[in-house]
Amino acid sequence: MSRVRRAIVSVSDKTAIEGFVRALHDLGVEVLSTGGTAARLREAGVPVIEVSAYTGFPEMLDGRVKTLHPKIHAGLLARRDDERHMEELRANGIEPIDMVVVNLYPFEKVVASPETRFHEAMENIDIGGPTLIRAAAKNFEYVAVVVDPSDYDSVRDELIRLGGELSYRTRVRLAWKVFNHTFHYDRAIAEYLSKTLEAAAE
Repeated sequence: MSRVRRAIVSVSDKTAIEGFVRALHDLGVEVLSTGGTAARLREAGVPVIEVSAYTGFPEMLDGRVKTLHPKIHAGLLARRDDERHMEELRANGIEPIDMVVVNLYPFEKVVASPETRFHEAMENIDIGGPTLIRAAAKNFEYVAVVVDPSDYDSVRDELIRLGGELSYRTRVRLAWKVFNHTFHYDRAIAEYLSKTLEAAAE
């Protein structure tokens, strides 16, 4: 098991996020965050570091580019048991990131409204979020990933019980939820585009 020392938090659904991240902070976890999530956490009195301050690179393109940076993804994907990986991190001034707390733009909710225009639908296709959670899930032995607010309580309780660590079983379960989540997310996008294509052919 690997202790959680640094987390990145960026959520569209902010349900119960303040309490969960406060618990992480109380366990000594350094919290990186973006945009509205960072503002929400600060308002609740939870210390956070803006991702742009951490990477040294500003958010760009109306928020389309926030977390797509080697300092983030190398920190997620490095194998902690591979000395070459860890040496590459050190050589490039990159710290490991041990937890990702992310849920995605509400694409299905947005396109469910008949008022939604195509451009708005496209802007609600999340890019950085799926990239973060897939990277974390690929490296689940070292990086825990939470995409469902209903998991906050159990994850918090286990972290407290195990001194900042999570069991292998929990890590596998959380990684499974990621790929199940992105499968359904991408399917919703594909179905929307299929309907758009059919309408264009009429």
